[in-house]
Amino acid sequence: MKALLYLVGCTLAFGGEIIIRTPQELAAALRALPHAEPTRLRIAPGDYPGGHHVVGVMGLTVEALDPKNPPHFRGGANAWQFSQCRDLTVRHLRLSGQTGNGLNLDDGGKYGQPVTGVTLEDLEISDIGPQGNHDGIKCSGLKDLTIRRCTVSGWGGQGIDFVGCHAALITECRFVGKPGFSATAAIQLKGGTSDVVVTKCHFVQAGDRPLNLGGSTGLPYFRPPGAKHEAARLKVTGNTIEGSPCAAAFVGVDGAEFSHNTILFPTQWVFRILQETREPGFAPCRDVRITDNRIVFRRGDLKSDLNIGTGTEPQTFVFARNRWFAEDRPKASRPSLPTEEKDGQYGQDPR
Repeated sequence: MKALLYLVGCTLAFGGEIIIRTPQELAAALRALPHAEPTRLRIAPGDYPGGHHVVGVMGLTVEALDPKNPPHFRGGANAWQFSQCRDLTVRHLRLSGQTGNGLNLDDGGKYGQPVTGVTLEDLEISDIGPQGNHDGIKCSGLKDLTIRRCTVSGWGGQGIDFVGCHAALITECRFVGKPGFSATAAIQLKGGTSDVVVTKCHFVQAGDRPLNLGGSTGLPYFRPPGAKHEAARLKVTGNTIEGSPCAAAFVGVDGAEFSHNTILFPTQWVFRILQETREPGFAPCRDVRITDNRIVFRRGDLKSDLNIGTGTEPQTFVFARNRWFAEDRPKASRPSLPTEEKDGQYGQDPR
């Protein structure tokens, strides 16, 4: 009780700023959070348990007291879960060893009321899972979201997983796969997700599909309800993707741009065009522009240049000004594409 009174007193005295130095002080501060008054929790270096769940708090900031020596949240199902928390900022934390998700942000099941104004910055997330659908960062039903300068290494499902998120930016993030982790994707955008930009990120052996643009979602989980696409209006630009079976998979996406990226040595295909959600009325995978990319591969590694599944519309894909280079067979650099490429370059090392 004394610790709780002290923390509430700090909130009043310091205009909503609370300095946390122990797990006990953190637990007391979370119990005392005001729901509608901006509050800043500044957490001192050290080890803290996971398993924190915050519901319905607006204007909360959770950050390191010393950004150069961030607090480390170890274990738990989720290190942190924030439900219906608008105008949330989380930055300069370390999370590792969770069995569910590292960080979980959601709308509390209120599918028509997206959570707005979330910012995640400078997070280090590692060793999530390791096997099964366990994500570094799980986001469901968010809008106006920014994820910046985060590093995810070792995860079971997706490094970042969006279900029904809109108007979002993922930038300057790094994703590194680890042996023993069943990573399916580094970034997955599905469940009605729209208007997302992924830029200036780096992917290193980052799962089966480093960029899974679309996906497969159960109908009850789409946001907004009744959406007829897994994803729409995505922009992926200025990234580097190294290794993995493919660089990007377009899966039930209705409109995307993939441009100015560097692809290095995929091991089975460069791109995949797939349709996994086949309910009546759903848009087929279509209307994707793949332009101005640098693509370096080994002809001997690939099964084919593209993997094209049934139920898709590859004839709506546009290819232009990509620079293709088969390192082991430069004269065999020209890819087999579903539509004719405009102004492509073949056989010269673009690096």
